[in-house]
Amino acid sequence: MSVVVLVHGIAQEQYSADLLESTWIPAMAGAVRLAGSPDIADQLWREGRPGAHETRMAFYGNAFLPEGAQGSSAAMELDDTELDIAEQLAEAWLRAAAERATDPADRAEARTQLAILTDDTAQAQGAGAALRPAINAITRLNWFAPMGYSLAARFVVRALGQVTRYFTDPDVREFAQQRVLEHIGPETRLIIAHSLGSVVAYEALHRIDQPVALLTAGSPLGLRSIIYPRLEPSPPRVPPTVTTWDNLADRDDIIATTLDLAPLFPPSDNGIQPTRTVVDNGAEPHSALNYLTKEHAGKVVAAALQ
Repeated sequence: MSVVVLVHGIAQEQYSADLLESTWIPAMAGAVRLAGSPDIADQLWREGRPGAHETRMAFYGNAFLPEGAQGSSAAMELDDTELDIAEQLAEAWLRAAAERATDPADRAEARTQLAILTDDTAQAQGAGAALRPAINAITRLNWFAPMGYSLAARFVVRALGQVTRYFTDPDVREFAQQRVLEHIGPETRLIIAHSLGSVVAYEALHRIDQPVALLTAGSPLGLRSIIYPRLEPSPPRVPPTVTTWDNLADRDDIIATTLDLAPLFPPSDNGIQPTRTVVDNGAEPHSALNYLTKEHAGKVVAAALQ
C-alpha cells in the first residue's frame, strides 16, 4: 500500500512502473520544495532515493501491447466502432486547438481543418485521409512539431487508440483500475493522475472507502462529446471519499479540452468539487513532468502529506 499513488496517461506502454517512478517522484519532490515544504520533499525523494513516504506508480500501459508484442502499439487496429470514437476525439482536439492554441498558426490550421471536415465538397488529401480525416488533420498542428511529423502521427494513433480501447474493452478498463486499487490502503493520502490516468483514477475512486485527496493534470474528463458521457458511474459526480480535488490544466493542452471541471461534477455530500488552476507548461503543454513540477502541485502534495 502507498501513501501516494501515481497514475500515468496515454502512450506509456514502452515504459514500466519503476522507470516512471524514477522521474515522477523527484519532479513531485522538487515542487514540494519549491512550495516551501523541504522536510516533506525529503520524505519523498532525497539524494537519488525514494523517501519515507511510499509512492508507487499504478502502471497499466502494458494493457495496450498485444500479447507477445515486441514493438509499439502504434499499429493498434481499431474496428469501425472504435475508429468512429477515435475520429470524434480527434475532432474534439481540433476544436480545442481552434479555440485555445497559443500558436496563431495552430489556431488557423485547426480552423481550416475543421472547415474542411464540415465541407462535403472538400477532397481529403493523402492515403487514408478519407477514412479518418480528423485523425490525419490533427497531426498537421505545430503542437506536435517537437516530435516530427512521423512521430506525431504515431503518437496521435496511439493516444486515440488507447483512449478508445479503454472505453470499448471491459478487460482493459478493469485491468487499469485494478492497478490503481491494488496500491490504495489505509495509509493512502493522495492520488496524482495525468491525462487518461485521470479517467482511470476517477472511476477507480468510486470503488473505495478510503478518504484521499485527488490531483489531476492534463485531464480529458470534461470532454463532453466522447469521455464525459461514458464515465462510470453515471451520471458523473465527485467520488464520495475524495477530500479535495485539484485540477491543473495548461490552456495550450488540447487533450485537456475543458479547463474547469466543476460545472460537470456535482459536489459530493461533503461539498467537494474540483478546483481549477491554470499553469504554463511551455513548449510541452501536456507533459506530466511539467505539471508535476509546478509550485501549486507541490502545495497540494504538501497539504495532503502534512
